[in-house]
Amino acid sequence: MAATHLLPLRPWRRRLLLPLPLPLRRPLAALDGTALTLLRTSAVSALAALALARPAPRATLVVLGAGALAPYLVAAHRSAHPSIDRVLLWNRSPHKAEALVQRLRAGSGAGAAAVAFERAESLDDAVAIGDIVSCATSSETPLVKGKLLKPGAHLDLVGSGIGGGVRAGSHVAGRYRGTLIDLVGGRRGDAAAVVGRRSDDEITVFKSVGTAVVDILAAQLAYETYINS
Repeated sequence: MAATHLLPLRPWRRRLLLPLPLPLRRPLAALDGTALTLLRTSAVSALAALALARPAPRATLVVLGAGALAPYLVAAHRSAHPSIDRVLLWNRSPHKAEALVQRLRAGSGAGAAAVAFERAESLDDAVAIGDIVSCATSSETPLVKGKLLKPGAHLDLVGSGIGGGVRAGSHVAGRYRGTLIDLVGGRRGDAAAVVGRRSDDEITVFKSVGTAVVDILAAQLAYETYINS
């Protein structure tokens, strides 16, 4: 199965995704590409955190940004890490962060009492206490000061990085001792040889960049789930 994006406009604008089975060479369905992008992007970040973040009985998730992706990241990380009992949200516009906090509190259902949703007034203070720090902003300047990340923190950088997507200062890499993989250029050799977290104090970093194969898999899963339901 192959997939084609139509109308690839600004992030989170409407997109149309057409699953194209190669033997038939005709679309199987027209899918909401924006919805799939929000779901698969947050799922990939949570999957990476599951492999790289430090296991802990209690964990604090910090999300920088209060746009369309933010609530999906919160849901995905909470699903992958049930130990998350505190979620801090920071945004350049405090009222947007507060609105998202209220939305999450209202929609958390039975798990509301187990998780504290809060608006972070200070970016630096929030980064300093995060076990998982997830950045999903359109900032053109670095937001995360690597020196503030606590030992054992996991940094999740979401976005293409094209057109000003840098979200972490260069000193972050100086504190990271693992294997950095260029997802754009790819990695040759045995991917299984990549070393993940090696100690509880190590800082891990995942740079999420959208890839077509994940879109294809997400579209295929959505289509097959629908026809089999």
